[in-house]
Amino acid sequence: LRLRSIPFLEAIRSARTQEERIQRRDELYRRLLDEIIDEELIRQAAIDLEIRVQQSEVDRAIENVMRQNNLTATQFWQAVASQGYTETQYRADVSRQLLRLKVLNQRVRERVNITEQDVRREYDQRTRRITRQLRFRASHIFFALPESASAPEVARVRQQADSVRAAITDEATFETQVDANTGGELGWLHEGDLPGALEAALQTMEPGEISAPIRGEAGFHIFFLHERDSSSGEVPSYEEQRDPIYGELLDEAMGRQEQLYLEELHRDATIVRRL
Repeated sequence: LRLRSIPFLEAIRSARTQEERIQRRDELYRRLLDEIIDEELIRQAAIDLEIRVQQSEVDRAIENVMRQNNLTATQFWQAVASQGYTETQYRADVSRQLLRLKVLNQRVRERVNITEQDVRREYDQRTRRITRQLRFRASHIFFALPESASAPEVARVRQQADSVRAAITDEATFETQVDANTGGELGWLHEGDLPGALEAALQTMEPGEISAPIRGEAGFHIFFLHERDSSSGEVPSYEEQRDPIYGELLDEAMGRQEQLYLEELHRDATIVRRL
């Protein structure tokens, strides 16, 4: 435990008071002890599963890190030393990580099933979030409803809105009806500026399009969409996003199942803490 704590000792020594140094040390020891216990449980599970890590696998993993960071062997091991690790400690750490990965892949991966439907659902949710971030510049014609309007009053106002909409054929006739009724330009609208039903209607419209009468909280609206600002909210295609989304969903699911598996190992073990 003391050896494992060496790379973190500088952060402890930088504490302003002795009390804070003791608190940081105790928190560090508790965290590292939890990690060591998990590693021991994984090691025992690996023995039961007859899983081993070869030295050649450790070498390949280290070479990959060097290549990804564009470092020579000398530069790499200097960087490792600057973090407080010896080469032996670092190789042991890589070996533990590979062993953990192998055990989890064998015992946890089979519990995870990410379907095409899961990926599509996540893509649709992200698309909706991007769409909600778009800005719209719109005008409207408004037909107010009396407070606590009765059904006949709602029908009368709706009929009035339908009649006006029937007379609109383009932007010019829309502006004519704005002058003859209540309404005008709303300016640039962001997510949350309008109630849900009105905002949803605008999000489905194309520039130059005129909506049918839409019921809002206080009356009916006819919208004209002038333009849409999509410069910061372009939606990538499903084909472009499928593999990255699949990878993210897989990582999340594996993380959840890994935690459940470790909890199972804890329940089945006898753990005596002497710290």
